[in-house]
Amino acid sequence: MTMMMRSRSLSPLWPMIFLFSLLPASVSAHHVLGRPSYSLGDDSNTPPAMQIETQIGRYFVNFMAFPAFPEPNKPGRVNLYASRIEDGTPFVGKVTFKVRDAGWLGDGEPEVLGVQEIDDGIYRQGFVFSKEGDYIISAEFESDGEPYVIDFPITIGKPMPVGPIGAAVIVITLVLVGVNILQRRRLQRLQAQRHHQDATGA
Repeated sequence: MTMMMRSRSLSPLWPMIFLFSLLPASVSAHHVLGRPSYSLGDDSNTPPAMQIETQIGRYFVNFMAFPAFPEPNKPGRVNLYASRIEDGTPFVGKVTFKVRDAGWLGDGEPEVLGVQEIDDGIYRQGFVFSKEGDYIISAEFESDGEPYVIDFPITIGKPMPVGPIGAAVIVITLVLVGVNILQRRRLQRLQAQRHHQDATGA
């Protein structure tokens, strides 16, 4: 019985240890630096990783990212083109580019990548991510007193397919199952010993 009580008192600690060991890596994953718009050569033939075309308010918006598969610590760029739906006139002003962590443990607080002005009809914003993960780059501008916000999801590198929380859940589940199996085996062993002692005493 003493061994069973020890296993019960220790079992809740292991899941917490594994969980907290995974948290620092996920919380610190949100590090990104804004770069000038020319951080990736304009003459690059690399196809965009993703292209979003949508209509928002009075504008038709085209949003794309370069290169096709962004990697940590390597420069990339997003391009934004916005034109009026009614006559195709491009938006002329300033666009603020922001980024936030799209992961489960992301703090949700956006960071400003930079503020860009139009260049040959396009707004360009460079970036360098230091960690793999899923992020959302937002482009914000104001026209005729109305705010416009366009979100662009982007994946850097090859993040864990199950995510940090999913990995923690798997580890905790395996630990609990293992502890449960050990407790059952010890209980069966004690019951067998008692049964043997009772049979011997009889």
